[in-house]
Amino acid sequence: MVKSRDGADVKVALADDALVVGIVNASLSDIKAGSFVGVTGMPQADGSQKAVEVHIFPEAMRGTGEGHRPWDLRPQSTMTNANVEQTVTGVDGRTLTVKYKGGEKKIIVPPDTPIVTYVPGDKNELRPGVKIFIAAATAKPDGTLQAPRVNFGKDGLTPPM
Repeated sequence: MVKSRDGADVKVALADDALVVGIVNASLSDIKAGSFVGVTGMPQADGSQKAVEVHIFPEAMRGTGEGHRPWDLRPQSTMTNANVEQTVTGVDGRTLTVKYKGGEKKIIVPPDTPIVTYVPGDKNELRPGVKIFIAAATAKPDGTLQAPRVNFGKDGLTPPM
């Protein structure tokens, strides 16, 4: 049983071959040209995105969810999963130019933006009180969600998703 973002209790069943992935803190200096990242952002008047959070994907996850689309973290928020083409450090943080199939975005990353990365995890680490994030779950006829993957905050981290 898990408690959803809106406070509802939800029964989740992990697929037999479910991938369990830990989320750990990273830093702005870990983002390099060539990194594949996922950025939850807020659209800015000049067409750029202001990062709300940044996920640095390990090489094995390169291409995951590539593209730019609406996201449900906040009203009007977006998700951009893309390759970092360029990084520039400025007074207000770092600016990333990211490219994905069909487009590119300029991302402003303020200094206080949560930045995380992924590490291998184990089902035994999913204990009461551990914060998780599940995407792409499917509803079973009894209302249970079947999850092919679960991301969890390692060492007490609350995933910023």
